[in-house]
Amino acid sequence: MAVHQPLPDLPPPPSERGLWGWFRQNLFSTWYNSIASLVVGYLLIIWLGPVINWALISAVWTGEGTDDCRPGAACWIFIQQRLGFFLYGFYPAELRWRPNIVFVLFLITVVPQFFPRAPGRKWLALFGITGLPVLGFVLINGGFFGLDPVATSRWGGLMLTLILAYVGIIAALPIGVVLALGRRSEMPVIRGICVTFIEFWRAVPLITILFMASVMLPLFLPQGVSFDKLLRALIGITLFQSAYMAEVVRGGLQAIPKGQYEAAQALGFGYWRSMRLIILPQALKIVIPGIANTVISLFKDTTLVLIIGLFDLLGAVRSTLSDPAWRSVAAEGYLFVALCFWIFCFGMSRYSHNLEKKLDTGHKT
Repeated sequence: MAVHQPLPDLPPPPSERGLWGWFRQNLFSTWYNSIASLVVGYLLIIWLGPVINWALISAVWTGEGTDDCRPGAACWIFIQQRLGFFLYGFYPAELRWRPNIVFVLFLITVVPQFFPRAPGRKWLALFGITGLPVLGFVLINGGFFGLDPVATSRWGGLMLTLILAYVGIIAALPIGVVLALGRRSEMPVIRGICVTFIEFWRAVPLITILFMASVMLPLFLPQGVSFDKLLRALIGITLFQSAYMAEVVRGGLQAIPKGQYEAAQALGFGYWRSMRLIILPQALKIVIPGIANTVISLFKDTTLVLIIGLFDLLGAVRSTLSDPAWRSVAAEGYLFVALCFWIFCFGMSRYSHNLEKKLDTGHKT
């Protein structure tokens, strides 16, 4: 008896593949979707046309000052001439090779995390959590191994923004995990302390915490005892964000079925071993979107340090715009800040999305 071989699958029709197929499936699938797509496209063309012409086509990219700018066109000379201040603040120009080395190490640590097959990815992540903050402080601050010390009051720009965000993220996550575990503890004293801590820091605005850390805290310290302003800001940001991180992690812990706890007990695991091997890995995987949202919020909240006299990226741009010579290019300065923040926030969002897909085990609700 002859065996019938199945015919190969036919390719989809031309109208269902390629660029036109994507447009038909996503933008013109129904008559009302088609109308909405045409209206939105028309509005985008009307709005984006002048913006693109102002920002790119007619823009002035090089020159000596505002005299070379043209009306109705973006003047990117402002960014070109003040780029060093926007990146490093008042950090000495002859010593900027030190933060540059730290930034290169930061890229070497972070970029491989986007590629699952990158060699040594886990070791680089471990170095980024433990060794990079210490090495970065030694290089940027100086005072060790013959390096000239640079006061934190001279740190600024994008460098300061990244320092505040990076240190805050690394410190807030483990503190938040401990607080979440403490809030679910069966010991009333531990649970009460964690609940009080979390609710207190969540009930106070970050701008108030920074103000208290900068202005009020020194008044309560013994005479002759003082803390660096940047250190006080880091402590305030870390404690504030750790409270929010704790609630995110607690949501993941509550989402774990009771059977997982019982299974850990059946295996003879103690509390910490069951949390480390069974409960926390599942809980953290569930709350990856919430953790990413908290991290992105922390990165954007670093701009509030301007109120205590620390010139981060936004503060550096605003201080430059106070110069009457550059007051007319405020839009260009704020667009530069928005672009920098968008690049980092979008990168963190994509990484969390890829991590969520990688760790997905099919248990979606």
